[in-house]
Amino acid sequence: MTPEEEEAIRREFEAARNASRQSQPAQEEPPSFDLNELSHIKHVVGVVSGKGGVGKSLVTGILARELAKTGAKVGILDADVTGPSIPRMFGLVVEKAMGMGNLIVPVTTAGGIKVMSANLVLEHEDDPVLWRGPVLAGAIRQFWAETYWEELDYLLVDMPPGTGDVALTVFQSLPIDGVVIVSSPQDLVQMVVGKAVNMATMMDVPIYGLVENMAYFTCPHCDQKVEPYGPSRLAATAEHYGIKALGQLPIDERFAKACDKGTAETSLPDGLLPEAVAAITR
Repeated sequence: MTPEEEEAIRREFEAARNASRQSQPAQEEPPSFDLNELSHIKHVVGVVSGKGGVGKSLVTGILARELAKTGAKVGILDADVTGPSIPRMFGLVVEKAMGMGNLIVPVTTAGGIKVMSANLVLEHEDDPVLWRGPVLAGAIRQFWAETYWEELDYLLVDMPPGTGDVALTVFQSLPIDGVVIVSSPQDLVQMVVGKAVNMATMMDVPIYGLVENMAYFTCPHCDQKVEPYGPSRLAATAEHYGIKALGQLPIDERFAKACDKGTAETSLPDGLLPEAVAAITR
């Protein structure tokens, strides 16, 4: 292809893109979801990631438990509507959210954490959620505005992976105080972290910092720390984007067993992610 032909294609592409932009209707102001009069929430914290599979729900569960241990009243809004995992982590597999007038009553864990999730309103936990964007946004509105949260010091929002409809709805419509970003050590993830950082920045949402999951494991035979994905990138990634490094989580079979058995609230090791808890409560 000659330079002239390349330039002609580039101009054709630019013209088509500009025409598409001009034909789109003006964007409406995003709705703000008002909390019901029977609920009062002091702080709303999002837990986000640029991609799936990095342990965002695990971090949400850990932060909720550690905050509750300080005496705070804590709730979890499971905004990962199509892939909810919070109820199983906390042993709420057979529990269902109930109704109270026009409001939904969240399920309370043994330790007093209030949880609202799609799996708490589905008949079976493995029923698929085949909803499009507007319906997903409607579910987030109900989980926030039509749920009887009562009095909470902290509501943690377990976000779906990526920067799609639900994340945009949460950022635009809920009073988010800040977000914790979760990553893993692979090189590719640094770029994905950038997507989460840039989305939060564009939405004027403060960033508490970065948690690196699956950073290492301890050999059961020699007690040496092994980094299966290579050296940690937590410090370098945090410095690159100008955010705080909030700590690491190892690959630990105790974590998987606790989440699978529904005992994350009671059997996970104590004192996890103290820097993240301090950043949220500061």
